[in-house]
Amino acid sequence: MSLFSRSKPTETPALASPETAAILDVPVTPAVQPLPPPPRKALKPISANGRNGNSKGAAEPPSAFLVIKDKVQQELINDLNQNPASLDQESGRTLIEPIFGRAVVSAGLVLSRTERQQLFDMIVADILGFGPLQPLLDDDSISEIMVNGPNQIYAERGGKLVMTDVKFQDNGHALRIIERILAPLGRRVDESSPMVDARLPDGSRVNAIIPPLAIDGPTITIRKFSKKPLSIEDLIRYGSFTEEFAKFIEACVVSHLNIIVSGGTGSGKTTLLNVLSSFIPDTDRIVTIEDSAELQLRQDHVVRLETRPANIEGKGAIHIRELVINSLRMRPDRLVIGECRGGEALDMLQAMNTGHDGSLSTAHSNSPRDTLTRLETMVLMAGMDLPLRAIRQQIASAIDLIVHIERMRDGSRRVVYCTEVQNMEGETILAQDIFKFEEEGFENDKIIGKLQPTGIRPKVLERMKSDQVDLPPNLFRRTGSARRM
Repeated sequence: MSLFSRSKPTETPALASPETAAILDVPVTPAVQPLPPPPRKALKPISANGRNGNSKGAAEPPSAFLVIKDKVQQELINDLNQNPASLDQESGRTLIEPIFGRAVVSAGLVLSRTERQQLFDMIVADILGFGPLQPLLDDDSISEIMVNGPNQIYAERGGKLVMTDVKFQDNGHALRIIERILAPLGRRVDESSPMVDARLPDGSRVNAIIPPLAIDGPTITIRKFSKKPLSIEDLIRYGSFTEEFAKFIEACVVSHLNIIVSGGTGSGKTTLLNVLSSFIPDTDRIVTIEDSAELQLRQDHVVRLETRPANIEGKGAIHIRELVINSLRMRPDRLVIGECRGGEALDMLQAMNTGHDGSLSTAHSNSPRDTLTRLETMVLMAGMDLPLRAIRQQIASAIDLIVHIERMRDGSRRVVYCTEVQNMEGETILAQDIFKFEEEGFENDKIIGKLQPTGIRPKVLERMKSDQVDLPPNLFRRTGSARRM
């Protein structure tokens, strides 16, 4: 006997209005079309030859799922007296359960308790959650989800990419999930505006791009964030850096040093920025500026600002640079800018040089030296005709420290450089490494190494003393091999 047995034909569901269809994920068509099998929760690793591994003996859920889902959704349209978008998971499940029971009986399905619960969870996820992506979003071991069209969905687990068995029914199904993500934010995606950045209710970052720009179908990238923000102790335990570095960087934040966190895409810059911001005293007024609000600051006195895209007429866009300029009128003690990627770098440097010490930001780069070069380029993007020497003087006087983090080949994220920006010598900005990661080998698919002091005492120690922040004198002394840890 197959997993689901059907004893009699089902009725064609009634048509839904476009508004209700968008809420309940019901296609506005006169009949149910034959669709691919529904998603499953299991993840399958990518095999060494690059092909997807299939678990033996696993049966695909039949298309009866789609029939039951459509019947439940249609009954919800007819029976509910409130907008399903306003329902939370608990109350929604309570309303859906009796309707689901009637639909199962009407379809003549014979289900075990486990099968019934599995089917019910799938339908609830499709109606109240984010459809096939909901099981991946609920899995705390998954840090990133990448949808490459309706039939190919990857996930990152433990720093490694795996391909999942999860699939959308078709392009339209994926588009409806994107619209559901955007609806509470007042943003849109269509042919005239086929790219969008957004966030989920838990703060996870979402980027979506649709046809005609995405040739293989709607493409979604979701960067998940931990429900519980990581602490400095967590990063030490994961091996991202050492206790010595943790003491130093905490002293730097408390002493109002201006810090740039640099690194490549997916290297953990935002996570590290969150940890650094946790050292800001509760007495300081903090203003955060982001493209999509992701930071999870724990202080009470925090003002969160977020950019706004243009409306359907191409007007009304508010960019990071405008928010940085406006934030200076808000009497901030600390500015935390999610990411510098353009002309806002000039305004950030000016803020750092005019009494807003202790500011934090991130930048994409491959090394601390590249970070300085990128800052020069971003300042030039502001459209100001400034001589290169003047730009470098601004950078040298504004930035105190660059913390560079990398995603290593074993999937781990580690701080590999902590570099002090000192002063100008001729036309060059002087920079000195205070801590540097030293790799010593590769064992059991894991990099062996340690973030070591270089033995050079930073010049900012004098500034820390004036703030009554003292560090142990042996903190910058080189220690033993990482293999002895």
